[in-house]
Amino acid sequence: MAKRKKVSVMSIYAVAVAWAIYGLCFPLYSTKHFVTAIVFSLVCRAVAQKIWKPKYEEPPVPEPPKEKDEPPQEEPEPEGTGNAELDAFITEGKRAVSEMQRLNDNIADAEISLRISRLTELTGKIFAHVAANPHKLSRARKFVNYYVPTVIKLLNAYDRMGSQGIEGENIGGTMRKIEDILDTIVTAFEKQLDSLFREEAMDISADITVLENMLEQEGFSGPRF
Repeated sequence: MAKRKKVSVMSIYAVAVAWAIYGLCFPLYSTKHFVTAIVFSLVCRAVAQKIWKPKYEEPPVPEPPKEKDEPPQEEPEPEGTGNAELDAFITEGKRAVSEMQRLNDNIADAEISLRISRLTELTGKIFAHVAANPHKLSRARKFVNYYVPTVIKLLNAYDRMGSQGIEGENIGGTMRKIEDILDTIVTAFEKQLDSLFREEAMDISADITVLENMLEQEGFSGPRF
């Protein structure tokens, strides 16, 4: 990059002083006198430039433009399915599984924890299956509206009572009742999940029957007993 020439202001002062001196010493009323004054000022300017030589400076390097701070990008919210009832069902399923996991972490009893883990697993599978098969939503409505909230209510009560640190008649008796019914609840949830596959089981059974008949007609199957 070429250096920038910086001329000293003394050369300008020399021209001004030359005119002032010439005006004091000689009259300025004809062209000849003005020409002489100009020549004299130029000579003074040249002498001043010899004495005060111009300096050469590096031009300033322009700073790179500062990047504007981009606002943090917000994560897009997950899109719904377009079915308000199904979206509410999926939301409730996530909330129920999360709450069961929280209660399981709070409850120290190992046997009860195993049952709650099984309930949490079954609940997640039921909600996931219905979310993938929305036409089965009506068959799982009672499961969502009654069974799941009631189970969470019982587990919350068990957690609160167990944290009291006493074995009274009311607390101990209620906790034992909840413990006794957990196996029944697990069985009920397993049946609920199994019932959701009724249509698939019927379709597969029909396919097997048709396949067996075709194999028999083509002579590919062995004799039936």
